[in-house]
Amino acid sequence: MSTATEFWDGVHANRPPSAPAPNARLTEVAGPLDPGDALDLGCGGGGDALWLAERGWRVRATDISATAVERLTALARERGVADRVAAERHDLAGSFPTGRFDLVCAHYLHTPFDLDRASVLRAAARALRPGGRLLVVDHGSAAPWSWGRDDDNPPPHEVAEELALDADGWAVERCESPTRVATGPGGQRAEVVDHVLLVRRTR
Repeated sequence: MSTATEFWDGVHANRPPSAPAPNARLTEVAGPLDPGDALDLGCGGGGDALWLAERGWRVRATDISATAVERLTALARERGVADRVAAERHDLAGSFPTGRFDLVCAHYLHTPFDLDRASVLRAAARALRPGGRLLVVDHGSAAPWSWGRDDDNPPPHEVAEELALDADGWAVERCESPTRVATGPGGQRAEVVDHVLLVRRTR
């Protein structure tokens, strides 16, 4: 059986080297914000990190896959934002990036391997500066073409309960499951549900 690193290296090696479009909920949430320091957990193909960097954010992007990290580093250089993107390999089951951030995003942070996701997201919340936001987005339903088809994830209120954050230090700004129309690689379209949790550090 492959290790988590080998598995995810294989996944990314079989994907096109170009960056995907940024996630819709990231652009919706981060679009109105002033740029600052961002942390992208499980950066994958790098679409979110590059979108943020091109809008002035300083981004630390992490992934368990060295392939993903190397590709994002190359793409940032090609797009002229290498000075704003630091891609690092982290197995979040054992290490977490240092630093303080104005935005931490975790899109579809799921794996078939053991990961205490609640602990990772609590660490992410603690890494926020006062006023900073943690954006967690999961699949509420999956498009027919989606890889993994992980559409049985807990709703956002359960994710918020798992984090068990002190109400004196963190406030939930969004906890909902909106729908959107997604476009697949062949141009096909389908309505999907996102589980969206947005938490702001208040002090």
